[in-house]
Amino acid sequence: MDIKKIVKNKILHSNNIHTEDIYSVFSDLSKRKLDYSDIYFQDKRNESWVLKDQIIKNGTYNIDRGIGLRAINHEMTSFSSIDQINLIGLRKISSFVQKSLHKKNVILNKKFFYNQNKQFYEFHSPFNSISNFDKVNLLYQVDEIARKYDSRVSQVNAYLSGTYEYILVISTDGVFSVDIRPLVSLSISVLSEDRGRREKGTNGKGIRGTYKYFLKIDNHGISNIKKIVEEAARVSILNLSAREAPSGSFPVVLGSGLPGVLLHEAVGHGLEGDFNRKKLSLYSDKINQKVASSLCTIIDDGTKKNFRGSISIDDEGTPGKYNVLVKNGVLKKYLQDKFNAHLMKTVSTGNGRRESYSYLPMPRMTNTYMLAGKSTVKDIIESVDYGIYAVSFSGGQVDITSGEFVFSTSEAYLIKNGKIVYPIKDVTLIGSGIEVMKKVSMVGNDLFIENGTGICMKEGQCIPVCVGQPTIKIDQLTVGGTK
Repeated sequence: MDIKKIVKNKILHSNNIHTEDIYSVFSDLSKRKLDYSDIYFQDKRNESWVLKDQIIKNGTYNIDRGIGLRAINHEMTSFSSIDQINLIGLRKISSFVQKSLHKKNVILNKKFFYNQNKQFYEFHSPFNSISNFDKVNLLYQVDEIARKYDSRVSQVNAYLSGTYEYILVISTDGVFSVDIRPLVSLSISVLSEDRGRREKGTNGKGIRGTYKYFLKIDNHGISNIKKIVEEAARVSILNLSAREAPSGSFPVVLGSGLPGVLLHEAVGHGLEGDFNRKKLSLYSDKINQKVASSLCTIIDDGTKKNFRGSISIDDEGTPGKYNVLVKNGVLKKYLQDKFNAHLMKTVSTGNGRRESYSYLPMPRMTNTYMLAGKSTVKDIIESVDYGIYAVSFSGGQVDITSGEFVFSTSEAYLIKNGKIVYPIKDVTLIGSGIEVMKKVSMVGNDLFIENGTGICMKEGQCIPVCVGQPTIKIDQLTVGGTK
């Protein structure tokens, strides 16, 4: 498949735009005071289906197409976008951007070059992978599987969505990059009731692929959709018997997979280049300094095949990369886009991401996780006399400047004398990113990257990401409970 030809035809040729037109726009811009400029073309299709109370409540299909043009002069950025793809619109936003730049009369002498980047997902459209009838039937299966799991299941909500987008990035540093990005996700919420008590369980999966993923059957004859639904139902039923959580300062064991969201929030955001350039992060000026236990190696990896956070190119045309952020507890690198990398005299790490053509790119995570250690989960649990085992989170907040965080669990257990004794509810974990990471004393050999429905919010922009980690033991963490 010639992805370059497909995207050029879809974005440029079908809209009567030629490479010479792009060069002309850049030539006009370069007559002003300019360090760098890029043009971001996007053609995005999205559909969604919603099931609630055993009824398909909503089905939508949207098309969003447009161009974003950015020009940079040192720390000043001029940006304009338009929700159409044509030469008139491109020249219109170019004219707007030029008005905010000072004259310099620089002659553009660079030519565009196309790099055939590695592709970390296939380009099949989700929309035609199964029929609309099958999409609706998939949601009805969600409801049926959940209710069969346990008679106490009283309500099932499900959200199925798919996107398919064509991306083209052209910039004055010669980059000409393209991408085709599929993405599907299924989110499920299950409510159970017993003797007046109501508890909720949630689960979801998302991949860069098609809806066929959810219908895939493993070697034991179990479909992915069944696994996803029954996990949500299991947590809902489990929490019906959960007891009140203790309060105090205890050892805390974080389970593998989804608890990596704490790593994402309390550490990952603090390593983004813009925060560190502005000295707003507690990790500022700490390159090559110890910021975590020597057991901790933290990765941001945009190259994992078919993962939700993976990117063949970022939204500045830089190839997706495998970045070692923290190695054996020592900070090695910040996440960078081109703008912040230039100002910090370094290079982009392939993390310039944006929600759409109408937003500026900024340093953002992709798939962020901690590498596995050598301890077994059994050994980690048995090392705790009295503490908490947090398996999954339902939400949280973090302050980038201080690194302080608050997270709530959706599944947790009390540990006594090295054994898991019973589930607990309303557990809140409170701490500071650097302090907590320095208290990691055991790292499991069970690394799991949760390819769920994770969305990362930053300055009003939403992007898909993944989180993950092995089971880890934190020697001491503040726990807010209700007991």
